Amino acid sequence: MARAIDPDELIDAQGVAQMLGLSSRTAVGVYRGRYPDFPRPAVERGQCRLWLRDDIEQWARDTGRLKG
Repeated sequence: MARAIDPDELIDAQGVAQMLGLSSRTAVGVYRGRYPDFPRPAVERGQCRLWLRDDIEQWARDTGRLKG
């Protein structure tokens, strides 16, 4: 059974880019290809990808990339 996800905790590629201080949402795709430990989206339907905010924050903290 899949775990329950609070929709308020989901962020799109633009939100991920802002958290990481990236120039655009397309840079998130580059990170996904470059860093094998980059968090997988919690929701992935076609072109829609949503990540859990906590997963991105933890990865950013662990890798020294947390901005702001």
